[in-house]
Amino acid sequence: MRPVIGITAYVEPAGWAVWRDVPATLVPHAYVRSVTAAGGRAVVLPPDDADADVLELLDGLLLAGGADVGPERYGQPPDPRTESRPERDAGETTLLAAALAADLPVLGVCRGMQLLAVAYGGLLHQHLPDVVGHDGHRPAPGVYGSHPVRFVAGSRAAEVMAGVDRVNSYHHQAVADPGGLAVTGWADDGVIEAVEDPARRFVLGVQWHPENEPDPRPVAALVRAAMSARSHTRVFIGGEKPDRPAPSPRRGRPSRPGPSVTPG
Repeated sequence: MRPVIGITAYVEPAGWAVWRDVPATLVPHAYVRSVTAAGGRAVVLPPDDADADVLELLDGLLLAGGADVGPERYGQPPDPRTESRPERDAGETTLLAAALAADLPVLGVCRGMQLLAVAYGGLLHQHLPDVVGHDGHRPAPGVYGSHPVRFVAGSRAAEVMAGVDRVNSYHHQAVADPGGLAVTGWADDGVIEAVEDPARRFVLGVQWHPENEPDPRPVAALVRAAMSARSHTRVFIGGEKPDRPAPSPRRGRPSRPGPSVTPG
């Protein structure tokens, strides 16, 4: 059986056939396609902060891109240009807290990387052009940018992206402080492009959109990690199922304190 990867979803007005502006749970198909191509089974997860029991059915979690993380999550007043979705923040924070506690493999993409940083006690730049002085990371609505990227030798990001020196870009916010995560990738203007927790089985955040690249390596790496984790244990909320072997030792040692994530 393929590893099951949960992909967090949007709730946005959508249109199809004769219907217009209908609230819909959706996620760009590129996420599903990239998980399937890597050998995984994709499951779409609507926002829901009631509990994280769905993780018992998953082998990995992909935090998808989308609207801005609410600045109240990291103790800042909102910038007028910040557009958040509180329901989504609450649901994904609940899932992420339980996934980290269970050492479930996690990949954060764009907004998902920013949510990871906030979960680890970090901060965000609410409008990146004010910091870097240009719009290159989001050139125009619906238009991806592209820029050089470099990674820390020996990091998971460097291992996954070996030989890659350029990535796409579509975001107006960015990680300002990674909290307890290690920064392992930067754009040429100094914007943080990759973060990870080397103390865990697989926790990686990337600022670009690998699902829209011809070779979505971070997604494939998540699926591989999920397959490996599955061979050791399946997550059960409140503890691992006792008749399965314990998970393999965590990779590396923490460079900072771990996350302190509060659900909801």
